[in-house]
Amino acid sequence: MPAHPAADGTIVWMNAWTRITPKPDALGESPFWHPQEQRLYWVDIPGRRIARVAVKGLQAQGQVEYWPLTQEPGCIAPVQGGGLVMALRDGIYLAREWGGPLQLLAAAPYDTAKQRFNDGKCDAQGRFWAGSLYEPKDLALGALYMLDGQGLHAMVGGTKDGVDSGVVTANGLAWSPDGRTAYWADTTAHQVRAFDFDAASGQLTHGRVFYQAAPKPAGWAWGSAALYGGRPDGAAVDAEGCYWSAQYEGGRLLRLSPKGEVLAEVPTPALCPTMPCFGGADLKTLFITTSRQGRSPQELAQYPSAGCVWAMRVEVAGLAVNAYRA
Repeated sequence: MPAHPAADGTIVWMNAWTRITPKPDALGESPFWHPQEQRLYWVDIPGRRIARVAVKGLQAQGQVEYWPLTQEPGCIAPVQGGGLVMALRDGIYLAREWGGPLQLLAAAPYDTAKQRFNDGKCDAQGRFWAGSLYEPKDLALGALYMLDGQGLHAMVGGTKDGVDSGVVTANGLAWSPDGRTAYWADTTAHQVRAFDFDAASGQLTHGRVFYQAAPKPAGWAWGSAALYGGRPDGAAVDAEGCYWSAQYEGGRLLRLSPKGEVLAEVPTPALCPTMPCFGGADLKTLFITTSRQGRSPQELAQYPSAGCVWAMRVEVAGLAVNAYRA
């Protein structure tokens, strides 16, 4: 992959993105690669739909399939043996097949008029995790929840606030390859946190700042002279333990070392990348979802394919998706 070092030593990779989807979503999120199906799955949150398409190399195979829903899907994950688990605004549901009936696994433990589920995924033990987003964005009332065989548990924030404070916009959930470190971001605070993770219990301890992005300049808008690198949105971890963070409004992905150092910067074909994931037979295809919701006409003229899914090849493989064990 073409690359060059910046003045500070950060590696900047040149664009090598291929557009996977012909038509944009409003706000694509929660992509994952299904190894058995060789398909990429993702959601369009305001579009209230789940999408999937078969991909070979950097090309979609056939048309994108859509599954319309009655509520916003914040995140999805595959189910062991088939199906999907999904976090909708009012709860977490299980579907045994594409487009099939939804079984409520857990009702949302918050005021659904002000909160909804957002970013999430499964851990290696098959538990489903989902964070919440507090839509007024004036209080850090968002929390991180974990669903296991005993029910839904607030692990950070929410009504069980013994580990760390809550967040405004939960994002960036991921685990290190050895499963001993969990990452979780608050997009509004421009911050990614790291926690010690106990795989047996799912407990998160010793919360600390892993990466802090610079704040958004007052009055900033696309096209202004003020520099802005974006804020942490969704994320994925590669086989070397590096954390890939989408920088919303920053037009880039950051590859962070296990110590939180910026190792590489990857410009993206949309100003608002939302989440990366690894896929392909060798897990060396990097996919990203992007957003066009609420963006200005001037910005969309510069990024007409914002909202589409994109892919590029990378040198280090990612981690395979974890499935929910129903």
